[in-house]
Amino acid sequence: MIPAPFEYYAPRSLNEAVSYLVAHRDDVKILSGGQSLMPLLKMRLSKPAFIVDIGRIPGLDTITEEDDQVVVGALVTHAQIEDSGLLKQKCPLLPQTATTIADVQVRNCGTLGGSVAHADPAGDWPAAILALDAEIQVTGPNGERWVKADDFFLGLLMSVLEPDEIVTAIKFPVTEGDRTAYLKAAPRSSGFAVVGVAARLAIDNAGTCVRSAVAITGVGDKAYRATRVEQMLSGKKLDQGIIQDAAAEATRNIDVIEDINGSSEYRSQLTRVYVERAVQAALLS
Repeated sequence: MIPAPFEYYAPRSLNEAVSYLVAHRDDVKILSGGQSLMPLLKMRLSKPAFIVDIGRIPGLDTITEEDDQVVVGALVTHAQIEDSGLLKQKCPLLPQTATTIADVQVRNCGTLGGSVAHADPAGDWPAAILALDAEIQVTGPNGERWVKADDFFLGLLMSVLEPDEIVTAIKFPVTEGDRTAYLKAAPRSSGFAVVGVAARLAIDNAGTCVRSAVAITGVGDKAYRATRVEQMLSGKKLDQGIIQDAAAEATRNIDVIEDINGSSEYRSQLTRVYVERAVQAALLS
């Protein structure tokens, strides 16, 4: 299909991009990797009058280590994350997640910042950045601000991002000592998570789980931290029974969605299964 007509602008600096967004904030979309936006345009589910392509802005496609943190630029592709030696060592959950995204073509074009800004409740990155306690850098007419991942996602395709703001980087703690895994159930036709689970465990020398983070995507109208699961895992030496009991709490207080991929009951059961599998996989990592 052919998108509706729009005005296209490709700024060469962040300031130019923000100025364009300010001027057209009521009817503008940002093009990053385009793997989410282009299908919406072609199906005319989104018909903005203006498109600003940030793909030519320098400095947004780097992965750097700063003290005990790793900063990933918004234009870094899923494939770059998948292949990054630095991330495999310092923050392995990110490459683990990247390998599960769609197919090679999508991973070569799609970007971390674009996916995070899109806030798809079935996207993979929201679960990973929640589990990692990441912070998201947002740049707009009032300068830069950092938003905690817990505060960023508001609902279906909704975030705290204003129409004249751009996601410019995501900051992650170095977690090379933690055990991590990302697993999902997804139809082959789309690759979007029916259920996706990011697990992060800190295990001490005695074999006790001293800290856990479990984040889930695809189940509600936004990704979320399974706090009850985390409470039941933390402070214990994890065995099959403890993990199963904790996984049973994965959808507590969550309004589980229904769609063509399954009923809410089916999704709840699938969530329990994949939380259990993800925690076990993290223990073995």
